[in-house]
Amino acid sequence: MASATSKKTELKLTGVARASLEELLLDYEDFLRQQGLRLWEKDSPEALAVRRKYLSDQSDGPDRSDGSDRSDPYGIRAATAEVAANTLICLINQASYLLGRQLRKLEQSFLDEGGFTERLYRERQARRGKA
Repeated sequence: MASATSKKTELKLTGVARASLEELLLDYEDFLRQQGLRLWEKDSPEALAVRRKYLSDQSDGPDRSDGSDRSDPYGIRAATAEVAANTLICLINQASYLLGRQLRKLEQSFLDEGGFTERLYRERQARRGKA
């Protein structure tokens, strides 16, 4: 919704969303450390399995052919604390990566096209030139 009126606001709010995810990531890492549980390495077999299972380009959502619960598509409720926290860490990292890509695209769009106010000004100047 913010993009309809202000690219600057959209950039800011997208950055806030990414920063919030980074805080949540730290909370899960702290939880694992405090509980004496293992934090999966980025390329560990477990982390790779989570990333394969929940690819970000699946447009129709998680596969429920395994009978998983719609209210718990990632199976967090039934998982151990270590698996649940690490699965959420993997998903947070995916979301943060995608928000980073979105931020770069928004920044480039803002530099190329300007913001809403700039576009209105250019349109107003163009119309005045035609009158």
